[in-house]
Amino acid sequence: MNKKRLGRGLSSLLGSELGGFEPSALDSADLLHIAVDQIDPNPFQPRREFDPAELAALADSLRQHGMLQPVLVRTHGERYQLIAGERRLRAAVEARLHDIPARVMELDDQRISELAMVENLQREDLNALDKATAFRGYLDAYGGTQEELAGRLGLDRSTVTNLMRLLDLPAEVQEAVRNKKITQGHARALLGLDDSAAQLAACGRIIAENLSVRQTEALVQTGEPTPSKTRIRKDPAHTDATPSGGKAPHVLELEGSLRQRFGTPVLIRVKARDRGQIVIDFNTREEFERVSHMIQGL
Repeated sequence: MNKKRLGRGLSSLLGSELGGFEPSALDSADLLHIAVDQIDPNPFQPRREFDPAELAALADSLRQHGMLQPVLVRTHGERYQLIAGERRLRAAVEARLHDIPARVMELDDQRISELAMVENLQREDLNALDKATAFRGYLDAYGGTQEELAGRLGLDRSTVTNLMRLLDLPAEVQEAVRNKKITQGHARALLGLDDSAAQLAACGRIIAENLSVRQTEALVQTGEPTPSKTRIRKDPAHTDATPSGGKAPHVLELEGSLRQRFGTPVLIRVKARDRGQIVIDFNTREEFERVSHMIQGL
């Protein structure tokens, strides 16, 4: 193992992936050159796929300029285990570098799991299902509430909740999200359907008909991807519904606004003039309490 001590005080090179480390913690960590074949992958890495073109470009840059930003590792027996910087490690392997700069830190599994999520959440291309799976794995392993996890990661509570709800969708729909056949917005709209068969059928229509998220929301609410074009009668008793039974555009718009506000599916049922229901979904006790507090604060 080739280990060349590089010195200390290079915390500015490590960037935001440290997730809130104090400077003193960095100063107390060794900065070494470590052989790439002595570093094992991070077992808590939420990212499942890495863009080959991006890795190739990064590898080319490493061949020309070397690695300026160290990876983070911890000791693991007689070897090292990656904490953060997997793209750089993979690119270094592709570039056939013998050793790379690494900051050695002594962290437990929970902190490493948090750092891995923080590092990848800052990248917009991380798949929504990978984020959700990482959240669930963390809570299964270490306990706590979604609100506590959101606080540790610096996220809004509804962000964690909405992502984790995607894991309630059928595996085929989740795979469509992973393969970018449908977006996270499409998937969230499908949560408004009651059963897996309906969600699968709607997902098939999204892909086959190239539906937008707005069209998907209309499909979930009315059974059709667009509001009926039949002219609405001027009778005030029918101002919120079309003759075909579909919802008027302003009702669909209001549903969308309420869904965005509460971070959960909302259904407006118009029964007759001045009568109907507003149904707000919740899937956990925490979500119920959050929505309740929002309503009481209106």
